[in-house]
Amino acid sequence: MARPVLSDPDYRVPGVPAATSGVAWLRASVARFCEGPDHIRRRALAVEQLAALSPAQLRAGAVHGDGYGDGDGDPIEALAQALGLPRHVAPDVAAVARSYQPHTEITDAADQAVDRLIAACGGSADEATASRIGLLVQACQAVTALISGTNPPVPSTRRVAPSGEMVEVDLVGMPFGSGRHACPGRTHALALASRQLHFHRLHHGDTPLILPNAWDFASAAALAEAGFPAIGTTSLGVAAANGLPDAAGATLKETLELAAKLVRLGVPITVDIEAGLGADPSELAAHLWELRVAGVNIEDGRGDHLADPLVQADLLRAFKDGAPAMFLNARIDTHWLGLEKSSAIDRALRYADAGADGVFVPGLVDDREIADVVAAVALPLNVLAQDDVQRLANLGVRRISTGSLLFRAALDAAVTTARAVRDGTPVQQVASYESVQALANR
Repeated sequence: MARPVLSDPDYRVPGVPAATSGVAWLRASVARFCEGPDHIRRRALAVEQLAALSPAQLRAGAVHGDGYGDGDGDPIEALAQALGLPRHVAPDVAAVARSYQPHTEITDAADQAVDRLIAACGGSADEATASRIGLLVQACQAVTALISGTNPPVPSTRRVAPSGEMVEVDLVGMPFGSGRHACPGRTHALALASRQLHFHRLHHGDTPLILPNAWDFASAAALAEAGFPAIGTTSLGVAAANGLPDAAGATLKETLELAAKLVRLGVPITVDIEAGLGADPSELAAHLWELRVAGVNIEDGRGDHLADPLVQADLLRAFKDGAPAMFLNARIDTHWLGLEKSSAIDRALRYADAGADGVFVPGLVDDREIADVVAAVALPLNVLAQDDVQRLANLGVRRISTGSLLFRAALDAAVTTARAVRDGTPVQQVASYESVQALANR
């Protein structure tokens, strides 16, 4: 029923009143909320503006830095620059997006943001300017939804039936709409979201994401070389390798320096930031996003006790506000610390409400408990490597991390090799000098 409704000219988009300023002006000046000759003219303008943009370069500008922009990872900044606007307009675009739909309240902040966007476009409040702003605003909504894994990115739309009745049209199976109002920027939205969307989608594949955790550039490069699709960091490894304690908030500098190196490896990077490393959560999120980090892990353990779940939820929410498109993995330490195990699901639900994209419960090993978390929480469940991958997959686990295992194994292998040299026993075959040297060039 949905597709015929969207293609039927007798089902029209709800109209919006004429206006001369602010969000109301934008609504009244774009193709999205009109019909007839106005819609045909304004849609053609948007299509023309999109045709001048290369999806491949949009993807590069949002990810690698060799297309539009400097590659800091923000897709809306990349699109803004491609449209001839400064990258710093992205927060204004987001503010307008929250008030863009006719059924949403127009805030003063959104009206002021429209004024600044008009000025950034040259100061003329005409249809060409409205089209550029509209493309950015609609991309903001769609790309953010795509990155979060929402499918379709816009769940529904509205039409006015010939009888005058308002009809809600489900867009399942039509992620970018259909008919004369179908989104003309589908390819561009997918290109902008590609890197971050890819990391989110790795949690929804046919098999769990096996996430190895590195502690320096060489270990991460070797894992990327081995074909792992994403790399995490281990806070224990990063801390111990630098002579610092784990879980003490002592490695902010070292963690950021490592993250800045790892992002050049060509695979998504997710960083263990303990309980926030003592930094302002929104600022840390923004900094990591600027580095092009795809995800983070934030724990609710506080040494020998657990954080209050309400306080932890506020921390997660603040982090998400700083980088809405970053994959936020909320670590729940009930089973790791052996404390308040019965609260794990309640914590997971609270953290999901705060914006978490996944939950990680290290120490969760019981089949029934794993299945209970999967059934109760509509987010990908992450556990530590512990048993047969297929068994965990059958229980619904979506991500399996090695944690500090590889770091500890490397230490053990180093000491074992040194003892073999000392004792005159055979040394196990190891990587060649040349192969390790080559890792630095990745």
